[in-house]
Amino acid sequence: MSTIDYAPDMIERGRLLFARPFLFVKGCVSIADLPEMDRVEISFAGRSNVGKSSLINALCGTSGLARTSNTPGRTQELNIFESQSENLRIVDMPGYGYAKAPQDKVRQWTKLIHRYLVGRATLRRVYVLIDGRHGPKDTDLTVMDELDNSAVSYQIVLTKADKPGKEELDQVIAATRAAIAKRPAAHPHVILTSSVKGDGLRELRTEIAMLLEN
Repeated sequence: MSTIDYAPDMIERGRLLFARPFLFVKGCVSIADLPEMDRVEISFAGRSNVGKSSLINALCGTSGLARTSNTPGRTQELNIFESQSENLRIVDMPGYGYAKAPQDKVRQWTKLIHRYLVGRATLRRVYVLIDGRHGPKDTDLTVMDELDNSAVSYQIVLTKADKPGKEELDQVIAATRAAIAKRPAAHPHVILTSSVKGDGLRELRTEIAMLLEN
């Protein structure tokens, strides 16, 4: 699915990066709970039920690392995972766009996410996950607006890319590229992934390895 020719040594760097264990460190309900800014951080954001936990598990090769659920909105904290051998921290952010969550909870998550995004000097990139069957929704665009306004680098990852047919997927890719075309903080390359089939994982690992190298 990749349209980028990555250097073989960087592909191997990405493989090794995720061949070694990542461990769950803690769930943070406030900014004060966050670890010190002593590692490179990447974070994953996306609508509830976009497959965020499944992708993190597949990326790290550990089935039970991030909790998965059929109930949208289960992740209510900033969940912290750290490499045991590299200078890398993964932050799993609460899912957004789930209308049935209590409004006070939604406001709490929104405030927490905002404060995290604008206050972490070690945050190198946010991976914004979008369902490959549906493309960007208004809530996704709102998150992109905030990242643009905060000058936080982000890259779009289409999940569940094995679900739609080719024509439908091509339309979603086109719509996604159009949505980020003039956004100042958006990485221009869209990554297509499938947690079930493993599609796009090598590419995503390589992109993350490149952040560490740079």
